[in-house]
Amino acid sequence: MDLKEEINKRLENIVNQYQSGKVKDAMRYSLLAPGKRLRPIIMLNVIRSYGLDCLKYIDIACAIEMIHTYSLIHDDLPGMDNDDLRRGRLTCHKQFDEATAILAGDALLNEAVNVILNVDIGDSLKLRVIKELYQASGANGMIYGQQQDLYFEERNASLEDLKNIHKYKTGAMIAASFTIGSLIANPKDIEKWREFGYNLGLAFQIQDDILDVTGNEELLGKKVGSDVQNHKSTYVTLLGIEKSEAYIQELFEDCYSRLYGMKINHGLILELLQTILKRVN
Repeated sequence: MDLKEEINKRLENIVNQYQSGKVKDAMRYSLLAPGKRLRPIIMLNVIRSYGLDCLKYIDIACAIEMIHTYSLIHDDLPGMDNDDLRRGRLTCHKQFDEATAILAGDALLNEAVNVILNVDIGDSLKLRVIKELYQASGANGMIYGQQQDLYFEERNASLEDLKNIHKYKTGAMIAASFTIGSLIANPKDIEKWREFGYNLGLAFQIQDDILDVTGNEELLGKKVGSDVQNHKSTYVTLLGIEKSEAYIQELFEDCYSRLYGMKINHGLILELLQTILKRVN
């Protein structure tokens, strides 16, 4: 099963439903840009790992991707990271304009909840999924991480500061992708998946820090060296590349340990972990 292809097809169907105009064009441009679809694939593979049909819940996975895409659009804006490239294309505000990019991000965030509300599952589960997703992406989750990331652009962050930033900026939504899958398939395991997701999210962000120094701009689909340009403290600036890579391995070992403590099809998640561990973009 090619989950990425299934997600892309469904995302296209969803965005086609909206009113025509620049905002829809910008939503489509950013949402359907080439991407890893990591977060929705995580959610669907957690469900699969318990032996359930994951495609029944694909719209929830798409809602996760919609919120992730909104965060990228806004993160790239001049008032944030002021980036020109994203996923190998001009950023949304460069392709269109700043106002349209802001509205496109707002629309993706708002429409994500409507996508979930239209899923044919019980109301109780639906509400728990929405709560989990919007807590992860809100003022006590991803937005808090973004706030702290901006705060430390002109200040020196400690390792604990960085860990806190990335737990929320990157880890919260990755963790939510695991926990939402668990809510659907086996709620008893949700806290195990939450810690698993936070650790994987931190490893993912440290990889980003390394790739910003060593990565190939063409493969990454965005400019390298932006962390230095934005005066950001990173794991590379604080630890160096070698120690940062060692920390990634440590985090992955912790993930493996947690994974084998659950009664699931481990192979599906192991394959996902290996893909992330070996990523070059």
